[in-house]
Amino acid sequence: MTPEAPWEGALLRLEGILGRVEALLGKREASPTDPAIFQSHRAFRWERAGEGGRIVPIPHPHGVDLASLVGIDRAKRELLRNTEQFVSGRGANHVLLWGERGTGKSSCVKGLLPVFGPRGLRIVELARWDLFSFPKIVGQLRGMPFRFLLYCDDLSFDEGEADYRGLKTLLDGGVEERPENVLIYATSNRRHLMPERRVELGAEDEIHPEEGVSEKLSLSDRFGLQLGFYRFDQDTYLAVVESYAGRMRLPVDPGTLREDALRWALAAGSRSGRTAKQFIDDLSGRLGKRSP
Repeated sequence: MTPEAPWEGALLRLEGILGRVEALLGKREASPTDPAIFQSHRAFRWERAGEGGRIVPIPHPHGVDLASLVGIDRAKRELLRNTEQFVSGRGANHVLLWGERGTGKSSCVKGLLPVFGPRGLRIVELARWDLFSFPKIVGQLRGMPFRFLLYCDDLSFDEGEADYRGLKTLLDGGVEERPENVLIYATSNRRHLMPERRVELGAEDEIHPEEGVSEKLSLSDRFGLQLGFYRFDQDTYLAVVESYAGRMRLPVDPGTLREDALRWALAAGSRSGRTAKQFIDDLSGRLGKRSP
């Protein structure tokens, strides 16, 4: 065999050193969030880094006008009331917005920023798995002169996942007290955040299967305010379509608008605010209108 050249051995040692340095860097905590970003921005997301993370601003947040959301008046009213109490420093609850897809759950949360942002409300978007970074996140928010909503879209757990137990502790509060300037707002297609199976009621591997079912259903109970979003009936769907068309001033006959909107919903297999918006986007494009 050809003897190993001296530089090859040095290279191998250097690669080993670099590998150990990279491993150490991965375990370092990210630098703390700069408080000044809360003055210049209103929407943020949590970005993991190593074993910690940081809150980074969203330069172009999705703006939603709550007045444009039709057919969900009660849910909007309750959400506004709870958020008003929170921003005013009064008692308020974590909120779960649950129900049919496309009915305006996430739009309602996004629509809070134009209303309460000037009064100090800030939204930090989290992925579901980021909720377990809750202690690190609130550690960066505690004492800030702002009110923070930790927003988790499409929160749910699959059968067999045990993570929901940790979330129950976070929502209830563990040994460390939750800061009074932080609440969790979450959306989900499931009312109880977990799949419900009839077979559980007849489970043979538990002496008291009803206790296991109750434990899973109790997760949603940690949200003090639960707002339901239901499938639109035909009249509500058409009211949403007409509202969007009116706001965009589309030059279309009302009868034709209704017929085309119903045909679109039938093809989509859904009557919802999302379906109505998609129909209006298509119609405005066919009419030569620019996207708002």
